[in-house]
Amino acid sequence: MSKNLLTLPHPNPVSALEEYSRDHLGFMQRCTQEYEGIVPLKFDDQWFCLLTNPEYITEVLKDRLLFVKTPELQLIHEVVGNGLLVSEGDFWLRQRRLAQPIFHQQQINSYGAVMVDYAEQMLKTWQDGDVKDIQAAMMRLTLDIVMKTLFDQNLQDTAADSVGNALDETMNWFEYQTAKDVMSALSEIGEIKQNTQEMSAKEMEQRYQKAIALFDETIYGIIQQRRASGTTGKDLLGMLMQVEDADDGSRMTDKQLRDEAVTLILAGHETTANALSWTFMQLAQNPDVREKLSAELKTVLNGRAPTLADLPQLTYTNWVIKESMRLYPPVTEISREATQDCEIGGYFIPKGTNLIVSQWAMHRDGRYFSEPELFQPERWANDLEKQLPRGVYFPFGDGPRVCIGKSFALMEAVLLLATIAQKFQLDLVSDQNIELQISITLRARHGIQFLLKESA
Repeated sequence: MSKNLLTLPHPNPVSALEEYSRDHLGFMQRCTQEYEGIVPLKFDDQWFCLLTNPEYITEVLKDRLLFVKTPELQLIHEVVGNGLLVSEGDFWLRQRRLAQPIFHQQQINSYGAVMVDYAEQMLKTWQDGDVKDIQAAMMRLTLDIVMKTLFDQNLQDTAADSVGNALDETMNWFEYQTAKDVMSALSEIGEIKQNTQEMSAKEMEQRYQKAIALFDETIYGIIQQRRASGTTGKDLLGMLMQVEDADDGSRMTDKQLRDEAVTLILAGHETTANALSWTFMQLAQNPDVREKLSAELKTVLNGRAPTLADLPQLTYTNWVIKESMRLYPPVTEISREATQDCEIGGYFIPKGTNLIVSQWAMHRDGRYFSEPELFQPERWANDLEKQLPRGVYFPFGDGPRVCIGKSFALMEAVLLLATIAQKFQLDLVSDQNIELQISITLRARHGIQFLLKESA
C-alpha cells in the first residue's frame, strides 16, 4: 500500500512559499540538503514535490508519457508553438524523429569552423582596455552563429538587435508570469498585499506580442522565400524542410518549421551564451584556474584558431565548461506533471502533482561533490561524470527529452571559450551587482561587466 506524502518531513507550506518567492534557488538547495528523497509541498489544492533522490529524478525524466511538461512551460506556447520544447505525445515523438538526423555528430561538426570564424570576427572589434558586458556580447555572438547555421544568414546589426530584443522580451515575460502566480498565492494566504501594476503588465504583454510577430515575420519570410525559389538549402532549416516521415513520407508544414526554428533560436543561443558568461565570471574569480586554462591553450593551440581536431586535446577547457555548468546550469530546474495517479519511492503521487527536479540544487549537493560551492574543474578528471549516479549532473536534462542540441552547445562552448580566452583576459569590473535572473534560462539580470586585457 502506498504511503501518504505528508508523512514525510517537509517545510511548513506558508513559510516555504514565502522563502521560495524570496530566494528560489536557495530554497531548493536548502530542501535538498535537509530532506531526502521527496520534499512534499501543498499550496491550496495543488501538490508540488521536489525530488532529491537521483533514482527518482531519473525515473521521472525517463517516462515522458506519465510525466509531461507542466502548464507553466505552456506560457511560452505562443512563441515556440508546438516545437520540441513544449509539444507532447505522438506529435513530439514524430518531430523529434524528424529533427534528430540534423543533430548527428557528423552533421554538427561541420559548424565548428563557423563558430570559430564568428568569434574571431567579434574579437577584431575588441580592444585592450575596453569594458564589455560579456552577456550581451555572448548573446550577440551565439545569435549570429545560430542564424548562420539555421538559416545561412548573416544578420545585419538592426536585424540582430530586433531578434535579440524579442528574445529578451520573451524571457522577461516568462519570468513575470511565473512570479505573478507565486505572488498571487502569497496574497491568498495573507502573507502579502498584492499590488499588480496593470499598466506595466499591459505594456509587457504588448512587448511580448510584438516579439511573437517579429519571429513570425522573420521566419515565415525565410521559409516562403525557400519555397518560392524551389531550393531548400544545406543549412539546418534546409535539412528540416527535406526530412520525411518514415511511415507516411510526409514533411514538416510551414507552421512546424517555424515552431522548431524559434525553439532552436531560443534554446540554441541562450544556453551557450549564458554558460559562457558565467564561465568568464568564474574564471575571473579564480585566477589559478584561468592560468591553467591559458597554459593548456598555449600548449595545444599556441595562438592559432582552434579546430574540431583540437577538441580531444582541450581536456582542461572541457572541464572548465562542465564545472561552470555545474555551478550555473543553463536551466536551473525542470518540472513535470503526473498525468495519472502513480507511485514514487513507495509514496502515492496524485494525478496533477507538479514534480520538480533542480539542477541548481543537485549540482551543489555535498553528497556527490566535495566542497560543492568551489569552482574546481579538476574534479572532472578520471571521467567523474560517468561515475556519478544518473540524476545528479544533468545540465541538459535527461531521458528521451534530453536537449537535442546538447552536442552542438558543448562543442560551441568549448570552441568559443578557447578562441576568446587565448586572445583576451577578462577581469570583472569591481562594485557591480551581478543578480541572477531565473527565467526559462539562468541569466545575469543586469549583465556582467568585464575589463578586457589583451593577452601578450
